[in-house]
Parts: sequence; structure tokens; C-alpha cells
Amino acid sequence: MAFDIAVKRVYAPPAAEDGQRVLVDRIWPRGVSKEHAALALWLKEIAPSDELRKWFGHEPKRWAEFQKRYGAELDGNEEAVTQLRGLLGHGKVTLLYGAHDEVHNNAVALAGYLRGR
Repeated sequence: MAFDIAVKRVYAPPAAEDGQRVLVDRIWPRGVSKEHAALALWLKEIAPSDELRKWFGHEPKRWAEFQKRYGAELDGNEEAVTQLRGLLGHGKVTLLYGAHDEVHNNAVALAGYLRGR
């Protein structure tokens, strides 16, 4: 089953085409009100572990290894992954993140993980 997944910075304005907006960061983004975020869900349990997040540090040279390690964490996080897949079964979901790097972040890695399984 192909899921309709988008990835977007939480700081970008909400849009009707976002579908259900899910924040996938463990830490609430600075300067964003709950109203502005317009979330269907804050699924912090699906974010990378603090250890993995700190190790990665948004270093592009660690991206491939980060995806591998994060995928292993997700494999062991069945409850959160199942919850997110449940939302995807009802239409488009936009995964929201707070990082500055739009290419190397946990939401992009999570979307890839979901599309690949």
C-alpha cells in the first residue's frame, strides 16, 4: 500500500493540502504556538532516541548511517509506527519537524522508512 506522505518544517504555514499534520520531534519547536502548528498529533514517541539525535547532529556525512540506525529504532517501536500507519490509512499525512536542514532530518528519514515498508 502506497502512503500519501509529505514532509514540512513546522515553521511553515499550515495548508489545506497538508492533510493530518503530525509533529515527529521529541522536543517542541521553539517559538511555535500550538495554534500555529495546527497538529492532528504530536507523536514524540516516534522521534529518534536522544542518543541517536545527538550523535547525528544533522551532519550530512552521517546521514546514511543515521537512516540505518533510526530504521532499527523504528523496527523496535511498533506501537508508535502502527499509530502513524493508522493515520496514513485515512489519507494524507504531513510529517512536521523543526530542524533547519530540509534534507537531513528525522522526518525525511521516517517518510523514507514508511515508504519502504
